[in-house]
Amino acid sequence: MKYSTKLSDAIHLMAFIHINPKQDLSSSTIAYSIRTNPSHVRQLMMALRKAGLLNSSQGQAKPYLAKPLASITLLDVYLAVEGQKPLLHLDNNINPECNVGVNILYTLQDYYQRVQNAAESEMQKITLEDIIQGFYQRVKNQPLNWD
Repeated sequence: MKYSTKLSDAIHLMAFIHINPKQDLSSSTIAYSIRTNPSHVRQLMMALRKAGLLNSSQGQAKPYLAKPLASITLLDVYLAVEGQKPLLHLDNNINPECNVGVNILYTLQDYYQRVQNAAESEMQKITLEDIIQGFYQRVKNQPLNWD
C-alpha cells in the first residue's frame, strides 16, 4: 500500500519558501529539497494557491505565503492537498453475506470517524508557525545545508 506524502511535502514546500525568500524558489529547486519531481511541486503549489495559502506570479519563481504563519494550520494544508480524504480507510471488499464482515465495517466506521474528528481537532491547533519554530529549534546549533 502506498501512503500519501502530500501533507508533509506541502509543509516542506511552504517552510522552504518561508525560510528561503531570496533563494531561487522554482519548482525544480523546491523539488530538489523534497526529493521529488518538479511537476509534483507544481501540483502542490496549485492546490495551495486554490486554498488561498500560497501566492505566486505567472512566470516568476517567487511564490510566497498568502497568510501569516500563525494563521495557517496543519488542517488547512491537509484539506488543501488531500481534500476530504479520510486518514483511515475501511476495506469494503468483504463478503456481503458474512454477518461479521458487514457489521464489523459499520462498527469500525463509527470509531474511524471518532479518530478522524480527533485528528482534525488536533491539526487545527498546530500552525505553520509552530512547525517552523520547531525547525529552528532543531537546527539552532547546526549549519544549514541546502545541498
